[in-house]
Amino acid sequence: MKLFQYLKSKEFLRTIILIVAISLLLVLGLAKWLGHYTKHDERILVPNLEKLSLAETEKILSENRLNFVVIDSASFNPKFPPQSVIEQNPLPGDFVKENRKIYLTLNPSDYRKVTVPNVLDQTKRQVTIQLKSLGFRIGKERYIKDLGRDVVRELEINRKEVKPGDQLPKNTVIDLVLGDGLINKDTVY
Repeated sequence: MKLFQYLKSKEFLRTIILIVAISLLLVLGLAKWLGHYTKHDERILVPNLEKLSLAETEKILSENRLNFVVIDSASFNPKFPPQSVIEQNPLPGDFVKENRKIYLTLNPSDYRKVTVPNVLDQTKRQVTIQLKSLGFRIGKERYIKDLGRDVVRELEINRKEVKPGDQLPKNTVIDLVLGDGLINKDTVY
């Protein structure tokens, strides 16, 4: 019975109001402190770093109070300068907080090297497919007197022989030296 009377009393009502007021002040104070601590309204526009060198990128990011991490070097892209930024995350135009890390992908200084396979004594068609699949380009064809018609006898770059096992950059132009099948040019079939 005394508990029921206490719940009806002014003292209980004052205590409830006091608890609610203190709780409300604590929640509002905490929200204000969190906004300040997390720098809620402070944001930095991410600059476009594409095609910039690593030194230029570092300078721009330090001026904007941002950090960076190089995460990868992609396949060589001739449209971008060597050792320049190809991709970035977050993207240009995004907003980030101070000291945020910008993840960068750089363009290597050149095409990666590929081992030349042993394609000698194979047909021109087979060799062309195999070399192109490795990233090489096929250049000129030169014929020499040989029994095998359109059979690859040598690989060359600027008239210098390329041997199987040599390491060449991707996208290198390789010339083919082919057999002519000992065809007499004067003979009509």
